[in-house]
Amino acid sequence: MCTYYLDLVLEPDPEFGAPMLMAALYAKLHRALVAVESTTPLGAVGVSFPLHDDARPTLGTCMRLHGSEAALAALMSTPWLRGVRDHLAQAQPTPQPVPLEKLQGYRVVSRVQVHSSPERQRRRLMRRQGVDEREAVQRIPNDVVQRCDLPFVSLASASTGQVFKLFVRHGTLQAQAVEGRFNAYGLSQQGATVPWF
Repeated sequence: MCTYYLDLVLEPDPEFGAPMLMAALYAKLHRALVAVESTTPLGAVGVSFPLHDDARPTLGTCMRLHGSEAALAALMSTPWLRGVRDHLAQAQPTPQPVPLEKLQGYRVVSRVQVHSSPERQRRRLMRRQGVDEREAVQRIPNDVVQRCDLPFVSLASASTGQVFKLFVRHGTLQAQAVEGRFNAYGLSQQGATVPWF
């Protein structure tokens, strides 16, 4: 149950833009969520971006973590913020109860996967189904490219090292909370909500 939260607010930096700092912070969070799985069940911590702007699109300068007091305390007891503390308004934030007087509702915050590279899709098709390049081009023409205008963060894959865009959708406000788990990026699985305030 997401009854507690903590905000990680980025300070302006003349050398590094907010998107770059948010990407570094998010990459560290991802690694930390995977690492604390042995002491805290993976899926116990959710994330939202209260200053996101779908029109620009940007995730903003605040990452809000949601969970139980115990799950957030377990995460914050690890040294996962090392290297980014100097860029935060508060170097070691502590979990706080969700302010019910400010609660506007609940949101599903989820990942949206976009198939933006026909070349990558063709390579995958050739590798998985053993088709040749000509057949792959016929099956996956250039016009299948999808565009996404949602806010995103650029991350590097731990397994391949390739940079990818993690698009984040903040769903519509809902009146009721939905229990559930969050993935290793702190994003909703199967409709789990976080409080929105």
